[in-house]
Amino acid sequence: MNLTPAVKPVEETPIPAETCVIQIEDVHKYYELGETRVHALRGVSVEIARGEFVAIMGASGSGKSTFMNILGCLDKPSAGRYLLEGTDVSRHDKKALALIRNQKIGFVFQGFNLLARTTALENTELPTLYTKIDNSERARRASEALAMVGLADRAHHFPSQMSGGQQQRVAVARALVNRPSILLADEPTGNLDSRTSVEIMDIFQKLNDKGLTIVLVTHEHDIAQFAKRVLIFRDGRIRKDDVATNRPNASEVLKTLPTLED
Repeated sequence: MNLTPAVKPVEETPIPAETCVIQIEDVHKYYELGETRVHALRGVSVEIARGEFVAIMGASGSGKSTFMNILGCLDKPSAGRYLLEGTDVSRHDKKALALIRNQKIGFVFQGFNLLARTTALENTELPTLYTKIDNSERARRASEALAMVGLADRAHHFPSQMSGGQQQRVAVARALVNRPSILLADEPTGNLDSRTSVEIMDIFQKLNDKGLTIVLVTHEHDIAQFAKRVLIFRDGRIRKDDVATNRPNASEVLKTLPTLED
């Protein structure tokens, strides 16, 4: 099934500073590999407003992974600025970046990264262990996050008792438990079948409808079109910045897909 609609370029319209969650200004990133200097990002500038749902695409070596690492405060620019909710985080030290990651950014990866001997509720609680909230608030937030992804009835199940899609839902709940400003998802459907992938995109669309800012890396065009905007990287630069037109509604797409049997 082809879910890829036509897209058209977005006109360059500045986003008011008060609505910006992410402001990337002329960012460069260099890596030293022996005697070779790799210029991974070459003057990238982009703004992402609060409540946007942005997909990032590009071939291997295009710079998209480096860009996501900077967005997630896992790496710092070699030059340029990164403002997260108006704060220049590009010059913060490792301790300050770790605090920002815990408070403002939720991460979802291709691998679910769940602790095998830990229940869904306990896995979801993990990011709260680095906060000052008490045990009762920790459990309440984790329960709420699991309910948001439709797993309230699986709170006390272990990963081995859940499907791949359910494990990824737990990973999404874990990313939400600290109530982040942005959710960064790196190939979150890469290990999932087609129907389960659309189920995850349904969750993302519903979270975005509630105002959560989402940035998604994917190599699948059909998955990218569930976002509202698509950035395409090539050779360390953003080559396209398109708005998704005729955007599929994941809930409606699910009605057309067969239920997979075990």
